[in-house]
Amino acid sequence: MALVEYTLDENVAVMTLNNGENRFNPDFIRSYIDILDKIEKETQALTLVVKSAHDKIFSNGLDLDWLLPVIQKNDVKAAKGFFYSLNELFKRTLMSPMLTIGAINGHAFAGGAIFSCAFDFRFMRSDRGFFCVPEVDLGIPFLPGMLALLNRAIPRQKFEEMQFTGKRLSAAECAANNIVMKACHINDLMNETFAFAKSLNKRRAVILEMKKRVHGDILRALDVEDVPYIESGTFNI
Repeated sequence: MALVEYTLDENVAVMTLNNGENRFNPDFIRSYIDILDKIEKETQALTLVVKSAHDKIFSNGLDLDWLLPVIQKNDVKAAKGFFYSLNELFKRTLMSPMLTIGAINGHAFAGGAIFSCAFDFRFMRSDRGFFCVPEVDLGIPFLPGMLALLNRAIPRQKFEEMQFTGKRLSAAECAANNIVMKACHINDLMNETFAFAKSLNKRRAVILEMKKRVHGDILRALDVEDVPYIESGTFNI
């Protein structure tokens, strides 16, 4: 099974993440971007829905089994290259000419939560799963682009609480704070997501131009080429 695959339902492309807990490593990032390229270049889809094949996890963030040995070997070039490629994944999602919807069908933790913030809209499963950024406990301070994405999707006061405490939010709490559009039981999640997705027949060129005008600050933050904690020793997992 491919790490990432897609199907087409009229004007809606449905991307499925098949990499277990969908932790980010070079192979998974490359597969995601390759499939996004295919959808954008080979289809006329106007809306993109992203979901996970895992029954309880949307994405659990960084693949530490891959990253920690790189850090421990002091391979600064490889480590920085990984974070740059992760930023590219965030940028491609944020700036897709299609409107994008995350169907969060389970836990969205750490980098998985940040990834979720790059979508234009989010729906979340209400009967299982949390939205959480536990980097304060992992010893991974947010990079500028990560902060920009989180601040885009989460109200400032709630984000500060989440950032400094590592608090987990339920789908109901995410909906109450406008982080997701709707909290849905798993039996209804995809129906609700699809109903919304199929209502969004907006032209790609218009959407892309709007995103360029709205997201300039986030793009500049994602282009920052400094990953200070890799060299400073504050990556303390």
